Amino acid sequence: MTTHGAPWSPAWVALSLLVLCLLGIALGSAVGSTGFESWLTAMQDETAWQIVWDIRLPRSLGACAAGALLGLAGALAQGLFRNPLADPYLLGSASGASLGVAVALALFGGNPFATEFLTRLGLTGAAFVGAVLAVLLTLFLARGVQHTLRLLLAGVIVGVVLGALASLIALMRPDVLQGMQGFLLGSTSFIGWNACVLMLLVLLLCLAVAFALSRALDALSLGESTALSLGLPLAPVRVVLVCVLALATGTAVAQTGLVAFVGLAAPHLVRSLLKAQHNWMVLLSALMGGFLLLAADLLARMWLSPQEVPVGVLTAVLGGGYLLWLMYRSQTMRGSR
Repeated sequence: MTTHGAPWSPAWVALSLLVLCLLGIALGSAVGSTGFESWLTAMQDETAWQIVWDIRLPRSLGACAAGALLGLAGALAQGLFRNPLADPYLLGSASGASLGVAVALALFGGNPFATEFLTRLGLTGAAFVGAVLAVLLTLFLARGVQHTLRLLLAGVIVGVVLGALASLIALMRPDVLQGMQGFLLGSTSFIGWNACVLMLLVLLLCLAVAFALSRALDALSLGESTALSLGLPLAPVRVVLVCVLALATGTAVAQTGLVAFVGLAAPHLVRSLLKAQHNWMVLLSALMGGFLLLAADLLARMWLSPQEVPVGVLTAVLGGGYLLWLMYRSQTMRGSR
């Protein structure tokens, strides 16, 4: 299907985004603090090759995987709530992850006897647990998933309250501020191979479930009454969608911190290229999200080299600018009519 006469097809867009992601990963493995280094040079130097294989390559691949998880979660959130402004953090997962990191730093950050615990759990584990518990709290306050509006309002309330609690902990324990800064600004610097494998496995699982529920999302886009008339079991479908949304978002946030606007902008960019059903929408949004975060990570490394800009800052500025331009364009088009 086409948009504004553009001859885009879902398969062509998917192939193009996949090629861009692969090129971005290759470029990211060649970009260091001193600029570009060729693969041939790295293969001749054992130390340089170790830097490429153990640091740059998993970082680039992990940035792509985390962006894909956020893009997929954004498409599911917008399909579930039938709201183009819905993002993966809408159910309070971001604030829950922040609170989990703050609690972990406050309780164990300065405790010499907590070294073994932190080694096993780590801040990534605390962030993931906090994100999942926040979603469960949202479901509890909303009394399940029967009412979309109540679920949406509960997510907003949980996000505000847990965010305030995280800020209160930071106020009472100023020593945790430095540890929380990297998480709140978002970073791909500490992604290793284990994190890459974990995110890729979760991404494959979430994509498989999203594909299985794509027709249900298509029915939900027509309205709840229409979906019920088609025999769609709304409550079980919503439960599974919320679980997939929480798993994808929690996994990405635990590894990269709070990366803004990727999950919100990726589905919008896909819709600007073509109109597709949700079986293509979830895949294209995942690929678009992976490319967006990978491109932001490359820009963060190259802009002020050898220093780095937090990737979450770049995604917030660029994503916010894109959405403002999109809003301005829609208003101009309405005015011209």
